[in-house]
Amino acid sequence: MNPSALSGVRFLLTQRIEDLESAAARLDARLAEATETREELRRRTQESEKRWRGLLDSLEGLDPDELDNGFRNLARFRADLAAVDERFRDVSARLIDLRSEQEVLRTVYRSLDDLAAAAAPVADSGRVRSASRQVFQIIEEERMRIARDMHDGPAQSMANLVLQAEILERLIQRDPLLVVKELADFKDGVRAVLEDTRRLIFDLRPMTLDDLGLVPTLRKFVKEFGDKSGVNAQLRVMGEEARLPGAYEPTIFRIVEEALNNARKHAAARNVEVLVNFQPDGVTTVIRDDGVGMDVAAVEARLEGSKNLGLISMRERAELEKGTLEIRSELARGTEIRAVFHY
Repeated sequence: MNPSALSGVRFLLTQRIEDLESAAARLDARLAEATETREELRRRTQESEKRWRGLLDSLEGLDPDELDNGFRNLARFRADLAAVDERFRDVSARLIDLRSEQEVLRTVYRSLDDLAAAAAPVADSGRVRSASRQVFQIIEEERMRIARDMHDGPAQSMANLVLQAEILERLIQRDPLLVVKELADFKDGVRAVLEDTRRLIFDLRPMTLDDLGLVPTLRKFVKEFGDKSGVNAQLRVMGEEARLPGAYEPTIFRIVEEALNNARKHAAARNVEVLVNFQPDGVTTVIRDDGVGMDVAAVEARLEGSKNLGLISMRERAELEKGTLEIRSELARGTEIRAVFHY
């Protein structure tokens, strides 16, 4: 690769990263504003719901206009809250997209030297193309999984919510009391959709990774992994917990995520331990399971052309951050994955 061309690409990447940083700062401010507005509307909605319940408890002799005003106020606050919630989700999603793009661009920036060196020999060019195909395959498989989850989860649930909303619209004039009951079911449905959407957002890019850091995100992920899979999963932290520079935090999280998924899918493990050891000049992450184990040399020999790219993705993520990833395993004696990063 031409050195001047490499310098030009680096400059463009730097400019784009800085632009994304500015845009993310603006979105952060909008998110804070939406959060404040949402909390205020939630308070007002709760007060309106309390007044509405009081009206329902004293229907006898109640002025119909007062009942109508109470219902309209409650409906208005709920509609305003739903609009703010939608704006909050939209800004959050855009912020996640910006941060994801930043992460990708920073990874590309760090990889330019390696690509330039690898582009010299013809044989290495083939290796780069093969690695690129594997990366694109991983990305495409992940997109297919997310699309399938969206279709089977939130998309289907939201279609049902639209039908419920149409029913509520017809009932408002005919039977306000029945509408109240139906609204409770509708609200439960919205909560379920929101929970599914949050889960998908976490799969794409945990917001806690940027806001709170690696350890709180791993605590949440390891606990939920254990609850859903039935595996006894534990997280241990050694050393002085600290935020990590650069892209170390998302890299380590994805390695742990892939290792735990492998332990669940392939190892039939009953116990899994994740250890994060903070050191003055780096961090070491170890994932151990008591599963069926594997012949590491045989498995890695079959990786070329394989569709099971989990081990490849873990190793390449570690190498992109100048780290090392070591896999130790024996049949019937479990597996240990050790990722070491120095900075």
